[in-house]
Amino acid sequence: MTRRRLLTRRRFLGALGFGAVASAALGSYAVAIEPMRRLKTTRYALTPAGWTPGLKLRIALIADVHACNPWMSAGRIARIVERCDALRPDLVLLLGDFSAGLPSRFVTSDVPSSEWAPILAELRAPLGRYAVLGNHDWWGDPAAQTRGHGPTLGRIALEEAGLPVLENQAVRLEHGGHPFWVAGLGDQIALLPRREVGRSALQGVDDLPATLRAVEDDAPVILMAHEPDIFPQVRAAERPVALTLSGHTHGGQVRLFGHSPVVPSRHGNRYAYGHVIEPRADGTPADLIVSGGLGCSIAPVRFGVPPEIVLLELG
Repeated sequence: MTRRRLLTRRRFLGALGFGAVASAALGSYAVAIEPMRRLKTTRYALTPAGWTPGLKLRIALIADVHACNPWMSAGRIARIVERCDALRPDLVLLLGDFSAGLPSRFVTSDVPSSEWAPILAELRAPLGRYAVLGNHDWWGDPAAQTRGHGPTLGRIALEEAGLPVLENQAVRLEHGGHPFWVAGLGDQIALLPRREVGRSALQGVDDLPATLRAVEDDAPVILMAHEPDIFPQVRAAERPVALTLSGHTHGGQVRLFGHSPVVPSRHGNRYAYGHVIEPRADGTPADLIVSGGLGCSIAPVRFGVPPEIVLLELG
């Protein structure tokens, strides 16, 4: 073999070896580091259209916990709660998917609602804590699936721990003498197809018109909706919503250069992650914040979208 061919072969094998090492390193990071050891605080400051002058709110968002071992243990949830409390929010909103949901070969054991709900109840905020349920909170409850309605085990556990769950409901709050509403939408894909009960497709328990009818004055509305796919209907609603808050997508769990290859949404990357502004029918802007969430779904992988607590500064 000539010296030139030997050098070429060495370069090729070196590049191949480097690629293998880099792939292994990236894979290890995506499985063992980013989803389990990183936690960031993502901050947004905005004044939504129609917001009351002088109303200033500091809101922390917790989304997509997906409690399970080894990825989201009770101890890890407790550390997240401590981190959230340290932000000193006025209000904490929990955007669903507390449960890991359907069984997965990547999960060694479940963290039951009797464990995670009391831990989340340690969240502190002077204006309260409010939650909505996500699809996994429904999918992981066989009895609720058979009945076709709640209450789910997760909802019962949250409410017994002192955390109100809003399902197509709204509550009126005040801060600094200024009223506002927090509304919570029922999950949009709560019920799995089940031939024995006559369901051939996913069904929701959401009712946006009823949710907005619960708002009794013109104070600004903050809407919690686990899946962001409802946003076009929110923009088209006769009753304006100041801000919609969602989780569910996990930012795609893998996100490169602002794009996620796979997003659990019929709108693809349109509502995958972050702050989205789109016009209402009257041309005024409507705001949507989609949290990247905390846990993992299907596969324990995150790359480019680490677990996050979202902190909103409104007004």
